[in-house]
Amino acid sequence: MENKKDSRPIKYKIVIADDHALVRGGLELVVKMAVPNAEIFQANSFDETINVLNSNFSIDLVLLDLMMPGMWHDSIQSITTQFPDVPIVIVSVKEDFDSIHNSISLGASGFIPKTSAPEVTISAIQLVLAGGVYIPPHVLKSQTNPIQDDEKLDDYDSVKRLSKRQKEVLGHISLGRSNQEIADELGLTIPTIKMHVSAIFKKLNVKNRTEAVSIYSNLDKFSDLL
Repeated sequence: MENKKDSRPIKYKIVIADDHALVRGGLELVVKMAVPNAEIFQANSFDETINVLNSNFSIDLVLLDLMMPGMWHDSIQSITTQFPDVPIVIVSVKEDFDSIHNSISLGASGFIPKTSAPEVTISAIQLVLAGGVYIPPHVLKSQTNPIQDDEKLDDYDSVKRLSKRQKEVLGHISLGRSNQEIADELGLTIPTIKMHVSAIFKKLNVKNRTEAVSIYSNLDKFSDLL
């Protein structure tokens, strides 16, 4: 008898970490709209978040509050180091450039301000689950964070080595788009996009999209290069 392919939807496991029960409840409703079949785990502190991650295999996403008990400046990096395959999305009352830039630099796959509309939050969650990186558009448009001139020049030179197509792909990556979305936008196949992404990582000397986006956001979107 021929085996039928399992067509059941993937059941994502998502951790909501925030010290306010009302926020956790609201986020759970939004997550259920983004991923109807999600299995939700809640945590109200950094230590409890780590316990949840240690106790459950195959967590697909952590929505993490920056201000809850136990959080410190390198908590994000601590989680990404211990659980490198689990994407972290910061959900915070903060929405200034430094907070967002630091979070992404430490390994977060996205940053959702708590002022975001539900539909924006839904799209951001779906994007990160698809392998993308979400950064609020207003941050990319109004970046005012100063960086060291020598660091900026090094990154600038790295980007200049990219081909025109690679610069286009990098621009889409910086907007948090997944490989599928970039392929659709540019009229290319997913394998071709993956090839360009790999080349971008090599030329920028980075390991992942988060690091590539960090370089991109540091250089005022490379307006003269793209």
